[in-house]
Amino acid sequence: MRFLRHAFAALLAGVCALQAAAAHAYPDKPIRLIVPFPPGGGTDALARQVANEMAARNGWTFVIENRPGAGGNLGVDQAAKAKPDGYTLVIGQTSNLAINPTLYAKLPYDPEKDLTPIGMVAEAPLVLAVAANAPYKTLADVVAASKAKPGSIDVATSGNGTVAHLATEMFQKAAGIRLTHVPYKGAAQGATDLIGGQIDMYMSSVPTLIGHIRNGAMRALAVTSLKRSEDLPDVPTFAESGFKDFDAVTWFGLAGPSGLPADVVRTLNHALTAALDAPSTRKLFQAQGAEVRSSTPEAFAKLIHDDRVRWGEIVKASGARID
Repeated sequence: MRFLRHAFAALLAGVCALQAAAAHAYPDKPIRLIVPFPPGGGTDALARQVANEMAARNGWTFVIENRPGAGGNLGVDQAAKAKPDGYTLVIGQTSNLAINPTLYAKLPYDPEKDLTPIGMVAEAPLVLAVAANAPYKTLADVVAASKAKPGSIDVATSGNGTVAHLATEMFQKAAGIRLTHVPYKGAAQGATDLIGGQIDMYMSSVPTLIGHIRNGAMRALAVTSLKRSEDLPDVPTFAESGFKDFDAVTWFGLAGPSGLPADVVRTLNHALTAALDAPSTRKLFQAQGAEVRSSTPEAFAKLIHDDRVRWGEIVKASGARID
């Protein structure tokens, strides 16, 4: 009888433990996903697709929160300072995770110390575009016009410290020209202003501008990847246009505050990987001009570190600095 009582007690304790674990299984409430750029841009489109797919597959709820400003720094900082319980996440980019630590004199967070990498999401080249009625047909046209009147041509990006901003610095240095940089707080308004004639050129990710290029509202002059974009096969690269080894792509990844529990990171990474493998995700990413790039948390952490070193050298060589 004593054995049976002990066995029953052990069984009851086990059932209670399982019930307690189930009651607190992650996630048991909505997850806030911060997008550090305005609605309507490339980052926003990719983030919403991933969140929708993760939600549909797992029965989760995501609340998308757009927090633009300072090249994406404001939104990332908000995520970095959130409680590390898995209920506040952020879609980070090359700019705010790898470039800005060197570019900004004072950054309110350290990407490698204050964030927990969960996994990569996508990668995309940038594209330099002009309005369909612009006089520039090639990069050579831009270079010639700029040398004739230095500073007379403006080039917009989605913000100071973005990959696009630094790519324009690389272009100016390589070409020996001076352009006027016009930073926006996000991608969508810049596209509208380019089409409307308020700005001369726009450097942004392919996902942001591909729809306008395809419908004829914009003309793409060159892409920043070493090889041509599969989505814009007729557009030459900067390297093909006379700027050897020019390479500047942007990647996107999911992260949370530093100190996220290992089991939460595993749960999120598995859900993210499955969402990226979904045909609907691959189709939308392709339509947006991005390529799916899934990874382990460890591989994403290495990418952040390696690109921080690489872009840091480029920032210093370009002389770009934001106080």
